[in-house]
Amino acid sequence: MKIIISPAKKMNADPDGLPWQDLPRFLERSEQLYRAMRALPADALQKLWKCNDSIARLNRERLETMDLRCNLTPALLSYEGIQYRYMAPGVFSETQLDYVQRNLRILSGFYGLLRPFDGVTPYRLEMQAKLAVEGAGDVYAFWGDSLARALTEETDCLVNLASKEYSVCITRYLPSSVRLVSCVFGEEKAGKVVEKATLCKMARGEMVRYMAEQNVTAPEQLQGFDRLQFHYVPERSGENTYVFLRGAAQ
Repeated sequence: MKIIISPAKKMNADPDGLPWQDLPRFLERSEQLYRAMRALPADALQKLWKCNDSIARLNRERLETMDLRCNLTPALLSYEGIQYRYMAPGVFSETQLDYVQRNLRILSGFYGLLRPFDGVTPYRLEMQAKLAVEGAGDVYAFWGDSLARALTEETDCLVNLASKEYSVCITRYLPSSVRLVSCVFGEEKAGKVVEKATLCKMARGEMVRYMAEQNVTAPEQLQGFDRLQFHYVPERSGENTYVFLRGAAQ
């Protein structure tokens, strides 16, 4: 079983903290994306990144000094978004860090597929970015089915905690032999399950922490998750979709 999650836009560099273990599996392909971005003028980069002037300036400076092989930070400790704050990997025990290294995989527009202790440097490139490179019209096309194939070499069961923007680069290529269990975190309103982006990110981070703490080895064990006032609701769920509602009675 492997768990897939999204990256975060906000990143930090901490080469003096916990050491990274390996270079990313698809680093040579990341270097192709790097060269393609370096070739773009400033206005095209800002359009590609869809950001304000300050963020564009920061990421142009990163491109100018970027080294993909030295002074790296473990991927799990480099991302700073809501999901990662609630996961709080910085206070994981050694056993929990071992668990996520074995089981957690981070999807990335720039790096493709990351293990938690793969060494990375801060970057900005979303999976849905319209970057033309190596004959591909966008980042989705650039990665194609390579990330799904890499995952299916490792497992025949995936727990999907990624956003649709990222999970689609896996789900559209998965063979029927691979089980995909997706988790939905929402609230019931007027008889419908409503998902809110911030709460979903919080819950996904808490779910990874729960799995590491409980040493979860099978998707069915996720049904015991009861954090942030979420509870598993069997009547809303199916074999491969687990629905957790906030405030639902146990």
